[in-house]
Formats: sequence, structure tokens, C-alpha cells
Amino acid sequence: MTTNKQIHLVSRPTGEPTTSNFALIEAAVPELQEGQVLVKHHFMSLDPYMRGRMNDGKSYAVPQPLNTVMGGGTVGEVVDSKNPTYKAGDKVVGMGGWQQYSVVNANAPGALRKVDTAHIPLSAYLGSVGMPGVTAWYGLIKICTPKAGETIVVSAASGAVGSVVGQLAKSRGCRVVGVAGGADKCGYVVNELGFDACIDYKAHADAKSLYEALKEATPDGVDGYFDNVGGPVLDAVLSRMNAFGRMAICGMIAGYNGEPIPLKQPQLILQSRLKVEGFIVSEHMEVWPEALKELGTLVATGKLKFRESVAHGIESAPEAFMGLLKGKNFGKQLVKLV
Repeated sequence: MTTNKQIHLVSRPTGEPTTSNFALIEAAVPELQEGQVLVKHHFMSLDPYMRGRMNDGKSYAVPQPLNTVMGGGTVGEVVDSKNPTYKAGDKVVGMGGWQQYSVVNANAPGALRKVDTAHIPLSAYLGSVGMPGVTAWYGLIKICTPKAGETIVVSAASGAVGSVVGQLAKSRGCRVVGVAGGADKCGYVVNELGFDACIDYKAHADAKSLYEALKEATPDGVDGYFDNVGGPVLDAVLSRMNAFGRMAICGMIAGYNGEPIPLKQPQLILQSRLKVEGFIVSEHMEVWPEALKELGTLVATGKLKFRESVAHGIESAPEAFMGLLKGKNFGKQLVKLV
């Protein structure tokens, strides 16, 4: 009988999550039924959206039930199968959650997907060639609709989503400006990822200073903005948007702990005739094959670069998640389980 370590959400956070909101549980792995497979997770994903699911309020995602395994993306290996489509040794991506093993009904649509690790690292299927990558692709291509010569700005530019946005925009001939926290992250964004400029928001104590830095980096204004954070950065970019600009609203990490984040000048949306669209990538499954084909090819050929922050062991997940919400990660935040 295999023992499976799991992290459960046992109480709902008020404000910032703490370790007391989680519990480490040991459970036996049940015997497989027909159609099921047993997956041993190699990596699990930590993502900002998980904070919203911990609340019990109305949102785009169903709240995480208490006293059950925290949900989330996983990659791993099939170790046992009672499904003809899968065999032991297959590498797969799914939503196994914060645990070492998962039993999956592999007949359920979208529950599990085989992946090829010959040219793409397994962990990348939780980042650049997974949900964050497709999120970047959809928001940029379908909402920001970049054209060569335009200026694209992306916040959280060194993160799993923002780093892909910028590189895709550069490949389409755009001027790309990132916003990130800290000189190290900004240096990475410009020197390794090839952005044209990056603004360290931590170096600007007030809104005027942040605006002036953005103005210097975007002399021709901003045509497309991919927003991961909201708050003061959104206010600054809104002031630089060109007429008929497009804004893809992907995340509001500035307010994930429940605090309100009002806009200072919403009238600019009207004055500049902006298109502002929020989106959830799981509601656009029709684009995933096209997006994954481009992203996979770029990663396999070394043209799309990415960085990972890796915590080790299931026990490290709560602390790593809290660090993610504070921007302590550099690139995609993962937990390595093997």
C-alpha cells in the first residue's frame, strides 16, 4: 500500500495566507478501478490564481473546498494503469493537486494529456508550454493583437506569464517594455529575454516617479498592455495608452488578499477609446492546440527562454506559495516532488 502525502486547505485565509491555513495529511492510495491510472507527480505548479480560490466568495473559479487536497497543475509519470490509452512510464500533465500521487479517470475529457520530453523538459509543461504559456499567448495574440512597430507593456515581466508575453511580442516585431520588482529581475528581462526596457517598480516611491520612468521607456506611448498586477502599475500604464489601445487583464495580484484596488483615472478608458478585456484561459480551450504548437516549437528550439524557482518536497508548498504572492519567486514557481 503506497502512502500519499497531501496538502489540504483547512481554513480560509483572511488577508495573507499563513501556514495555519494548510495541513499535511497522509492517505493511502486507493486501488485502481477500470479506466483509471495512477500518476506519480514529479512537479506541481503554484500559481497566483490559487489565492482567489481559497476565498468563499463569488469569483470566476469554484472555491477550493475545505479539508480536501488543494487543486493545481501537475506533471508526472504513469506508474500503474487500468486504461488502454496509458501505460506505465508515460509522461503526463494534469490537475493532480498538491499531493505526491493522483488517481485519475483517464477517460474524462481533458483529465490527462501525454507529453513528449525528448526536446522539452517535463517541468516546462507547467510553465511556458502549459497553462501560463497559453495564458500569455491568448492575452497577447487575441486581445492585445500586436503589430510590428507597436509598443507592448507587460507587468510581472519576469514571471511565468509575463516572460512569455514579452518574448512572443518581440518575435512579432514589437517594442517591449516590462515592469518587474528588483534590479535582478529587470536585468534578466532585458539581458536574457531580450525586452527593450524594464522598469523596476520598487525603485519608484510614488506615482509620479513611476509614470516618468514609464514615459521615458515608452516614447511613442503604449499600444497594448498585458496586466498581471493591477494597482499603481495599471494606473501608470493607463496614462500612457495610445488611442484605440488594447489591454488584456490577466491578474490582479495587487489585490489578491482582498484589498480594494480602485482606478485613479477610469475616464482615460473613454478618452482613449480603449479595449479592456479580462479573460480566463480555461474558457478558451479552442486556442490551446495552436498556442501549444507555437510555444512547444519555440522552447524545443531554444528560442523561448524561461526560468524556474523550485521548492523541494510537498511540505515546502505552503511557504513557497506565500512567497509567490509576495514576488519572491523568479520565473515559474514549482515544487519538485521526486
